[in-house]
Amino acid sequence: MELKIKQAQVSDVPNLLALIQELADYENLSTEAVATEDLLTYWLFEQKKAEALILKLDVTVIGFALYFHNFSTFLGKAGLYLEDLYIKPDYRHMGYGKQVFKYLAKLALERGCGRMEWSVLDWNAPSIQFYQSLGAKFMKEWTTYRLTENELNALI
Repeated sequence: MELKIKQAQVSDVPNLLALIQELADYENLSTEAVATEDLLTYWLFEQKKAEALILKLDVTVIGFALYFHNFSTFLGKAGLYLEDLYIKPDYRHMGYGKQVFKYLAKLALERGCGRMEWSVLDWNAPSIQFYQSLGAKFMKEWTTYRLTENELNALI
């Protein structure tokens, strides 16, 4: 069956939220998954701060990708940042992830982006092996830091 990759629409938000919750379960981060349909609709479709792809086989939704643009001061160009890619377990190891990466790579180049980046949990060996098979490089000299909403409020 051929994978259909389509830009998410507002009508896809319920499926998108369900997939996000599945991803959070997989990553043992369920307690951090507080997204709602209203929040996704607001940020993805009203504010247009990120974009999402819905992955389908015929009429069956099998996954999603969520991405946005960042910017490299050194390159002087936008980049494409893949926040999440999730494919349901029964559909992994079938080449669908690679098809999504090809789609996003083409999109990044069409938009003039200088690079594509993402993060991966250090324990997620299957994903790390997959990314390395694509030619992706581990950026060992970079460490991610984060301020959550609570820390942002405390800062001001």
